[in-house]
Amino acid sequence: MTTHPQRTDYPYLHPITTRWHDNDIYGHINNVTYYAYFDSAVNSYLIAEGGLDIHQGEQVAFVVSSGCDYFAPIAFPDAIEVGVRVAKLGNSSVHYELAVFKAGTAEACAAGRFVHVFVERASNRSCPIPERVRSALERLRIS
Repeated sequence: MTTHPQRTDYPYLHPITTRWHDNDIYGHINNVTYYAYFDSAVNSYLIAEGGLDIHQGEQVAFVVSSGCDYFAPIAFPDAIEVGVRVAKLGNSSVHYELAVFKAGTAEACAAGRFVHVFVERASNRSCPIPERVRSALERLRIS
């Protein structure tokens, strides 16, 4: 029995192409790059499925907490997918659980988490998650 997240645990998978400059001196993707992958996967989903307008919308989402555990290396030119699911959905915040998979593999190479807080762009004060975004996030919610 494995403790690493499995591809089937995630309702949304976002494809990402690793880039040459993602590799570090040790020949694998640098640890900080995983956070950019997470951010890209979540925000791509929020824009496409939730209608989040990152440029001119009244609400934006800020990352307020994050973390990652690493199980196996990935490296350029690996094709990867980032699994996204919602662990907790509050009034103004959402807790994501994420995992990085080499394309076609069942077991995660890394697992991460982060928290978004939605804020009014003008005031930078927390606000309720917009309804269309909330509806999209509900589809990723795990029980």
